[in-house]
Amino acid sequence: IRVPFANPKHATIAMQVIDVDPELQREAVKRTLTVDGNDLVASFATSTVRLARLTTNGFLENVDLVARTIGEFGENSERKQGTF
Repeated sequence: IRVPFANPKHATIAMQVIDVDPELQREAVKRTLTVDGNDLVASFATSTVRLARLTTNGFLENVDLVARTIGEFGENSERKQGTF
């Protein structure tokens, strides 16, 4: 799975955040995350199709959360111009 980000820094942040959490079924799911330019690249090896679906869904939910957080609080965020 290739997920494009605005720049390599954001892709690296996403990789670091997601990589902290290990897969729940380590013996049945192998996950590899890398950054290729602006893209976060994820590879999965699972023992069943069902685990592939569940793992992919969980990964994409995490990517969505990280991307929204970067958009809200990242360096180009409008909130940085205001005061907290």
